[in-house]
Amino acid sequence: MKEKNKMNRIDTTFTALKEKGESALVGFVTAGDPDYSKSLDIVKTMCASGLDVLELGIPFSDPTADGPVIQRSSARSLENRTNLASVMAMTRELRKETDIPIILFSYYNPILAYGPVAFYDQAVAAGADGALVVDLPPEESHEMTELWAGNKLSLIRLVAPTTPRDRMVYIAETATGFLYLVSKTGVTGSEGLDLTEVAANTAALKSISSLPVCVGFGISTPEDVAAIAATADGVVIGSAFEKIIEDNLENPDLVTIMGATVKGLKAATVKNMLSSK
Repeated sequence: MKEKNKMNRIDTTFTALKEKGESALVGFVTAGDPDYSKSLDIVKTMCASGLDVLELGIPFSDPTADGPVIQRSSARSLENRTNLASVMAMTRELRKETDIPIILFSYYNPILAYGPVAFYDQAVAAGADGALVVDLPPEESHEMTELWAGNKLSLIRLVAPTTPRDRMVYIAETATGFLYLVSKTGVTGSEGLDLTEVAANTAALKSISSLPVCVGFGISTPEDVAAIAATADGVVIGSAFEKIIEDNLENPDLVTIMGATVKGLKAATVKNMLSSK
């Protein structure tokens, strides 16, 4: 196993936020939705409006871990011929304007088809900071990472609420950057958060790893964000952002709406927000 990545944008971001008493607002969008140009404008505005970490989704024809909203976003993106090469191009464009961490979020099939070596080399050259491969378990990921030329791309790992403690330890030991804790069983965008259970799972994961813990799935409102931010290092929002895109495909104010939404959600990441009300 390669030596873990040294201090990078992910590390410095979480360190700075901890010092300010904030959790990270981690935002997912599917690259190329609804088209390349508008998608680039949307993401630039999100980064400028307070997003702390960007998860840039690589569209895939069979996104089994995702709910209908993100599934439809992938379909729209693929219809506009978005592929991994164009996601790399978007990453390069974003890096000209923002220094926030960029995580390439993908299923394994697009990376395998592209080539793990080309994926790593081009992602690093474009300015990406990490990768999250949602359907590649730790036991099998070496077939990808052993081909990587270095350790400049953090490998973000998923932990489910049903993950046993011994497996949590194993996953954490193989992760870099941060740990993505799934808030509940099911797919992205599904409703119903048990905040007590999320807090307990967050505490359990923090007890076995020094990596930041970010919680995602089913989070959509400032109230959700504030509740999760009280215990987690980051809050991941995806389906709620994609729902805004889907509901405003023909709206000329889409980019403005997204920027305002990010600002409102970011304001809720201050850890003393609940106690100050």
